[in-house]
Amino acid sequence: MKPDLAQGLPWIFLTLICLAAGLYGLTRILAATGWDKRKQRRVLTVAVVIVAAWVMILSIASLRGFFADFNSLPPRPLLAIVLPMLAILVFAFSSTGTQLLKVTPPQWLILPQSFRIVVELLLWLAFLAGKLPKQMTLEGRNWDILTGLLALPVGYFCFVKKSRRPFPIALAFNILGLLLLFNILIVAALSMPTPMRYFMNAPANTLVAYFPFILLPGVLVPIAFALHVFSLRQLFLLRPQLLNA
Repeated sequence: MKPDLAQGLPWIFLTLICLAAGLYGLTRILAATGWDKRKQRRVLTVAVVIVAAWVMILSIASLRGFFADFNSLPPRPLLAIVLPMLAILVFAFSSTGTQLLKVTPPQWLILPQSFRIVVELLLWLAFLAGKLPKQMTLEGRNWDILTGLLALPVGYFCFVKKSRRPFPIALAFNILGLLLLFNILIVAALSMPTPMRYFMNAPANTLVAYFPFILLPGVLVPIAFALHVFSLRQLFLLRPQLLNA
């Protein structure tokens, strides 16, 4: 059964806030590169077009029921995660991505992970409404809220207050965050009504196949992944300075 669209409004608002914050941050980072205005506008325009096109593709495909077909393997909602993850990895190690990361304030890649607190609260509310299985919440096997709770103190003390050991602390934070992220992705996949389903308790994880809940695997999860990947890439780019801090 398709979920009530009104129940997805918080997911839309959260996604828009995260995307707007990310694009605003990109404008600030571009300004710090010293590139000419034409190049800055070109990079920003490409980013806006890619993001807008991806959100549109996700929305149309989910409204037409593409992701709701759970007979195929891998589950189609996972495609909404894998494709942007691959693009994020390519960008992180590209020439443009490397130059941008070198001038990005390190705390900008850690503090925003606090949005995962809101994600976990929305998942918990969906569980209380009988739309998601318990294992996908903080009451079950989803401990991703820890990343959100740690983001603020780690980002602040490592790079705002500038502690003496920012590199190992930030490194450990990002590794832990990635492990927790992949943990819930595995739980989510094994909760879907596919031949590979492991968690048989009701309801099955079908909510994320519909609009606007597809924004969770298609946009919010990639944002969390991108922040970790970009932060790790930056840490090793700036490792000599951080180890001597």
